[in-house]
Amino acid sequence: MTAVIMSEPFPLSPSLWAATAPPAPATPPLNESRSADVVVIGAGYAGLSTALHLAERGTEIVVLEAQEPGWGGSGRNGGQVIPGLKYDPDELEEKFGPEIGGRLAAFGAGTADTVFDLIERYRMDVPRKRSGWIQAAHTPAGVELVKRRAEQWQRRGVAGARILDSAAASGLIGSDRYLGGWVDPRGGAIQPLAFARGLARAALGAGASIYGRSPVTALARNGGKWIATTESGARVSADRVVVCTNAYGAGLVPRLSTTIIAPNSYQVATEPLSSNLAAAILPEGHVSSDTRQLLFYFRLDHQNRLLMGGRGPYREPKSDKDWSHLERIIGKLFPQARDVPIAYRWCGRVAITQDFLPHLHEPEPGLLIDIGCMGRGVGVQTAMGRAMADYVATGRPNTLPRPPMTIKPLPLHGLRQAYFAAIVAWYSMQDGGLA
Repeated sequence: MTAVIMSEPFPLSPSLWAATAPPAPATPPLNESRSADVVVIGAGYAGLSTALHLAERGTEIVVLEAQEPGWGGSGRNGGQVIPGLKYDPDELEEKFGPEIGGRLAAFGAGTADTVFDLIERYRMDVPRKRSGWIQAAHTPAGVELVKRRAEQWQRRGVAGARILDSAAASGLIGSDRYLGGWVDPRGGAIQPLAFARGLARAALGAGASIYGRSPVTALARNGGKWIATTESGARVSADRVVVCTNAYGAGLVPRLSTTIIAPNSYQVATEPLSSNLAAAILPEGHVSSDTRQLLFYFRLDHQNRLLMGGRGPYREPKSDKDWSHLERIIGKLFPQARDVPIAYRWCGRVAITQDFLPHLHEPEPGLLIDIGCMGRGVGVQTAMGRAMADYVATGRPNTLPRPPMTIKPLPLHGLRQAYFAAIVAWYSMQDGGLA
């Protein structure tokens, strides 16, 4: 297998997370060939969590990363830790049956706990707050959706899950643009790049080896061993491979890149809000996203900057104008913050699968692949790493939230950019876009 590594220029300016994260641990390039029990390709949440949980078992682990830990989506997302998956528990059981559907629902229920438990257990230097997630409803149909969602989680024991009417939503969000919503108390916020670096430090401390600036250019099986060859020519020989590159480097495995659409997710952050403004916007520390198909997501960071995120051009950004729609959204959702200067603009690619669920593939013995986050990658991919480590260590299929599936290209994948642009236009019309 020969890699077609998705390259990307560094952002026009440092992201908020790069500017405020603690220093990265040392992860020098791989300069000499070596062997290991397992080689993990990609040092985002999934790869680092896999490495950490395998290293805790005494497995010899090598992680190969094209840039540095957290460089991709793991260090550029909105930092919202949202439990669950895109489908509600009842939908999962209807779609996959009670056994696999129930397993997926249970997996999704615990993803946020996995993140916060790891931060506490390893005493990671990660700014965080766990005040809950508000899903805000922008239409009457959205109100019915959040009512169903809250009821299902209440039925499954999430006692603090509650429905918000328009007045309660307005008070907790600080905007009168929503008709209602629901609160999931399990959600919260982290500094996402700090968490990726914390996972890297924990994995290193547990005995894993992590090599940055070591892009894998070829992956092949030879005599019962997997050989990962890096750009420098240095190789790692291992019994097992776990590929966790998500939207970056999906060309390493044949046809894998054709199973996803990889648009950019754009974000802006203001200068720190005054104490008065910070008390009026998400005053109880919730994070929030709404019920639009092309949703907006927003929160305050640990220094009271207002963050706003959403979709933007599929291509790489060319100027600050590519973020202007998000600046307009801030003014419409939070007119009280309209004049606060924008301090940071950044973006990163995400991997969207056809069924909006994370995908696992095992195309050959000893090769396990994980791809797809769908807006909940902080929790989902951290928990997926633990599940994949259990599977690699034990071989028991029921340790995974869903069985590995066949690599199946999206129809007309070659037209993905035009396809995505059409979807954006359609959903914007359906959602009654604010921009």
